[in-house]
Amino acid sequence: MSTSARTVDDRPVLAVVAVLVSVLALSLGDAVIKRASVSLPLWQLYVLRSALIVPVLAGAIALRATPTSFRPLAPSWTLLRSLLLALMWIAYYAALPQIELSVAAAAYYTSPLIIMLLTSRLSRDRTTPALRTAAALGFAGMLVMLRPGAGSVDAWAVLPLLAAILYALAMLVTRTRCAGEHPLVLALALNLVFVAVGGVATLALRAFDPGGQWASANRFLFGDWVGLGTGEWAALGVLAVAMLVGSVGAAVAYQSGPAPLVASFDYAYLVFAGLWGYAFFGEVPDALAMTGMLMILAAGVLAVSRDVPRRTG
Repeated sequence: MSTSARTVDDRPVLAVVAVLVSVLALSLGDAVIKRASVSLPLWQLYVLRSALIVPVLAGAIALRATPTSFRPLAPSWTLLRSLLLALMWIAYYAALPQIELSVAAAAYYTSPLIIMLLTSRLSRDRTTPALRTAAALGFAGMLVMLRPGAGSVDAWAVLPLLAAILYALAMLVTRTRCAGEHPLVLALALNLVFVAVGGVATLALRAFDPGGQWASANRFLFGDWVGLGTGEWAALGVLAVAMLVGSVGAAVAYQSGPAPLVASFDYAYLVFAGLWGYAFFGEVPDALAMTGMLMILAAGVLAVSRDVPRRTG
């Protein structure tokens, strides 16, 4: 077995602590993104935030007592992981200006269920009745929350669901193909991809110029770069720290513990997102949205409280 695909010794306590710190930081960053979306376009945030992070990560790698190569052990898998995460955040961030943070978080947090189902399928495990029930309950909760046919918010709420699928795939790649990579190297690769994706998107928008109607309807996605004041630079600083802590923490978590275990504690994001949504925007989910969120949360608890299917071959 190659080094990049090796299975590391599980360290469940480290995995749980790492994922809790990660989702705390990322949920704060997402709340800041939602607030900053009224003044800064997404691609400018992508480029400038990661431009602040890359030198820090490069310096940390260079100054490590144990020499660490900047080149990943598995470059192709590391690139795939980074692209999946970059696309995931595009989908999720695009929805944030349009829907409540807690609603976006609940749709996105079908990802632990997707991770569990994919892990079971790819490892040729037999899916237990508890896992099938959890998946059905989570899907039903998503439908309650999205309210198909109820209005325009539905289309935006589908984007966090797409983000959930992309995140699940990225974390499975992390666990199965990037287990031997140093978390700092994974974080550096991810932020370099952020800069590249943001730069390409900026150039594409300037080349094809979607026009005033598109830009005015959704300036966050189609608007041009703007000048930055003290408040914008402060927001970028918070975002850089949140992304640095979140990206390193997620890599450590999924390298250190079984994906179903880590995924279950990923649900703490829902609590943090609800708190930030209330603190930043005064958001209080209505009865249907709250019902859907609780169904998704219950599905996650059910999935990890029963016997996780064991590998059969």
